[in-house]
Amino acid sequence: MNKKVVAIILGGGQGTRLYPLTAERSKPAVPIAGKYRLVDIPISNCINSNIKRMFVLTQFNSASLNKHIKHTYQFSYFSEAFVDILAAEQTPHNKGWFQGTADAVRQSLHHFKGYESEYIMILSGDQLYQMDFNAMLEAHIEADAKISIASLPVNAKDATSFGILKTAEDNTIASFIEKPSADLLSDWESPVSDAMAAQGKHYLASMGIYIFNKDLLIELLEGTDTNDFGKEIIPQSIENHKVLSYAYEGYWTDIGNIDSFFEANIDLTSDLPKFNLFNKGQNILTRPRVLPPTKISGTTLEKSIVAEGSIVHGSRIENSIIGIRSRIGKGTVLESCYVMGSNRFLDLEEINQARAKGVPHVGIGDRCFLTNCIVDKNAKIGDDVRITGGKHLEDIETDTYVVRDGIVVIRNGATIPSGTII
Repeated sequence: MNKKVVAIILGGGQGTRLYPLTAERSKPAVPIAGKYRLVDIPISNCINSNIKRMFVLTQFNSASLNKHIKHTYQFSYFSEAFVDILAAEQTPHNKGWFQGTADAVRQSLHHFKGYESEYIMILSGDQLYQMDFNAMLEAHIEADAKISIASLPVNAKDATSFGILKTAEDNTIASFIEKPSADLLSDWESPVSDAMAAQGKHYLASMGIYIFNKDLLIELLEGTDTNDFGKEIIPQSIENHKVLSYAYEGYWTDIGNIDSFFEANIDLTSDLPKFNLFNKGQNILTRPRVLPPTKISGTTLEKSIVAEGSIVHGSRIENSIIGIRSRIGKGTVLESCYVMGSNRFLDLEEINQARAKGVPHVGIGDRCFLTNCIVDKNAKIGDDVRITGGKHLEDIETDTYVVRDGIVVIRNGATIPSGTII
């Protein structure tokens, strides 16, 4: 275990752009790929990098996240490894909620600054990537930097959506600008690799992944009122300290809204997805569940992922993800859908009772057609339901579903009656 580093994973705010998936859970607790949670990504990256002392800072809708971490990341009693949850709390010195990323770390300093370490790594709980943090730490130490920022080469179109770093030949950061307008970009090109330059990626975007020398981080936070790393701490530090850019050229995406979340999940069904769940050296870890294998009957599957514990009778499933404990009825067709599954199995008595009452049970019924759709956990979709998502739909919010960017999101636990057309 690397004792030089303690990792802090930021649980994020209310996650309004991922609503309704964040109506009852925090962003890091949102299920991805049918069986994982978003928080599993940074935690797995840490464990794969032998960084096994982690704090997760939470605030909004944190119950399901706390439960997931408690049941998932249990180390040996004789190990110093841990994943601890630090919730926003009122103390004699702090009366309010976290006001930003830096404020969250400041309010939690007293919990982790006493741990033996030289460096603090700050990570986000809602990004999708696979990264060896050791390489970044080695570059930080070799350069004798005070702060290192992971950066992603991007093109001019994407650069306006990020904080952009201006670097010198030795990768030190000379200046920083938040979401520059297109007419300013010509002054913000940085040295990049030949491979990135060939793709027109001449700008370095901050990934929101930081390494701080521990003493400096404490100095920057204690007794100050700064709230945000990206907007305040980093720009101010560039003027007074050696700040290094660590260019990462692999796949990375910020799960910021329903569209990016949907796209990232559906891409996992590709023959060669951008995010590789089958990378032996960078396994994504999650809660071990004792579930039976999935049973499939009469279904044509094309480029799809089916998690364990499911019973699938559908006619065709294409470019879709079927989450744990899902039930898909006979004759049903799913195209470009993410079905999150359910939290528990239904027994036959419960199913028969629902049928006798003429109401849907948890899962998707018979003869349904769904496309461009996210079905949140424990949703009940009846028979002969037709949901056709796409850009032709306007954004709308109802008690049972929400439409965002043409994607229909069925709410957690919602009931969609038989014969419904959306």
